[in-house]
Amino acid sequence: MTVDNSMSSGYCSLDEDLEDCFFTARTTLFRSPQSKFAAKNVTKTVEEEKPKAPTIQELKEKIDNYNSKVNNCLLMKLNDDGTYTGFIKVHLKLRRPVTVPAGIRPQSIYDALKEVNLANMTEKRTSFYLPLDAIKQLHISSTTTVNEVIQGLLKKFMVVDNPQKFALFKQMQKDGQVLSQKLSVTEFPLYLRLLAGPDTDILSFVLKENETGEVEWDDFSIPELQNFLVILEREEKDKIQQVQKKYDRFKQRLQEALKEANGKPG
Repeated sequence: MTVDNSMSSGYCSLDEDLEDCFFTARTTLFRSPQSKFAAKNVTKTVEEEKPKAPTIQELKEKIDNYNSKVNNCLLMKLNDDGTYTGFIKVHLKLRRPVTVPAGIRPQSIYDALKEVNLANMTEKRTSFYLPLDAIKQLHISSTTTVNEVIQGLLKKFMVVDNPQKFALFKQMQKDGQVLSQKLSVTEFPLYLRLLAGPDTDILSFVLKENETGEVEWDDFSIPELQNFLVILEREEKDKIQQVQKKYDRFKQRLQEALKEANGKPG
């Protein structure tokens, strides 16, 4: 599996309404964007039956039909042994910081070809937020599982967190609603892409945290927890400053309005 970079790097924090945000470790690990207005799209969980494995002839017909709808060079290719290769795009929507090696340069093409694991070259760790809504394009096989896709994405970003902390979801749009389903680690994303066609509005893949309810603190090392505290303290200071600036502006406008009102007769 190969990974193509299609995003810009940089620090990305979370955006919520300031009035609705509380700055604690628990809410940072679990919080989700809130809005004063009703969401147009509602996320629902979808239960579907697994499709039957197609014959080679059926695969050829499906791949030919798929390629006829592709408007770029990202075609699927059928191999003689009945397997096939193609491309999927994965949206990264991670709201918790990830753990990466400290002071390690980005992975080069040479490192990828030689399968050099830069994360093993140092024991120092740091944490940061991956940019929200980043998109990674993957070239995978029909035998590539969801688990392998997750591991490949983490390796690309040199994330050393346990892959079980993450999950791959498929999202579909139907009747103006966004339907979301968590994929099993043994499913094959490329086959789902083939069935849905190349239109990402019909089917898209999203990498999120694997929500299991309560935080399993034993899964985190002491350096990870310490890094979380540093990040949360920095976030808290930033949000407090935003709140103070917001209400300072409101106070200033209110004082100006009172001043104008006091200067008017009656």
